[in-house]
Amino acid sequence: MAKINDYYQKKQLMEKLASELEQLEKDQALKGELEFENKVRALMKEYDKSPKDVLQILSAIDPSVAGSKVDSTAGSRPKRPMKTYKNPHTGEVVKTRGGNHKTLNEWRQKHGKEAVQSWQQD
Repeated sequence: MAKINDYYQKKQLMEKLASELEQLEKDQALKGELEFENKVRALMKEYDKSPKDVLQILSAIDPSVAGSKVDSTAGSRPKRPMKTYKNPHTGEVVKTRGGNHKTLNEWRQKHGKEAVQSWQQD
């Protein structure tokens, strides 16, 4: 009986999807987008260009088109925030994005990790 239930559930799902697809096909905005896509594909075929070629051309016209790809090649994670520490004993200021800074390590050895952490400024 489980197979017949599965069959009818999938049949209902197919009917629902067919109905939604029919509604989409009537949408004028979608028709315009599909027409544009067909024209772009025809141009690509006429000039023997791949989608990659088209993206290169578009990025030459508008660099923001390729902006996300350029950023992803530079590094996959965002930069760490800049942290500023001020030694209350000497008034010396250290700005770093990482925790392995020579001066910070010296301070940690001399004054303790917690003390140096409390010197962090907002």
